[in-house]
Amino acid sequence: MTGARDRVLDAYETLLIDHGPGSATLDAVAAAAEVSKGGLLYHFASKDALVTGLLDRLRERSAADADAIRSAPDGAVAYYLRTSAPGGGVPGGVTRTYLAVLRISDGSATGQEVRDVLAVVDADAFAALRAELEDPVLAWLAQLVGDGLYLRTLTGTPLPPGLGVEDLLARMRRYLPGAEA
Repeated sequence: MTGARDRVLDAYETLLIDHGPGSATLDAVAAAAEVSKGGLLYHFASKDALVTGLLDRLRERSAADADAIRSAPDGAVAYYLRTSAPGGGVPGGVTRTYLAVLRISDGSATGQEVRDVLAVVDADAFAALRAELEDPVLAWLAQLVGDGLYLRTLTGTPLPPGLGVEDLLARMRRYLPGAEA
């Protein structure tokens, strides 16, 4: 059973994704999470605390994903591309949390905190890819391809007809030593 704290964060993510930051008031989050406002404030004493909770969740989920990238049986690059593509399904909810965090990455002071966390997420993935690919430029190239696939996932854009991740991996294996598929 999901605890109240997780239900609050789930509700906050949903409001951010579906309706934007303006809709994610404490009252709306409490109602969506089916907790009292007092229950929400017990876990998150303020809107800033709720943002911090979401950022902590993203860091935790990203760290778990980086571990999965490093230990993937088919290799880091293959895992990264497969889970970044539409329908690839990154385990642990990191895609949904990432999208919610993107919704609050504006120019405010909180926006800088968000951008700092996103930089850590990016660095975690890059380090995991570097564990497989010694050349930093090739690791970055693999990350950029995965990021492009991830953007399609976040925006709901399908892959081109007749092309898929396995096609990318087959071609990339020629250029990326260690990119198992």
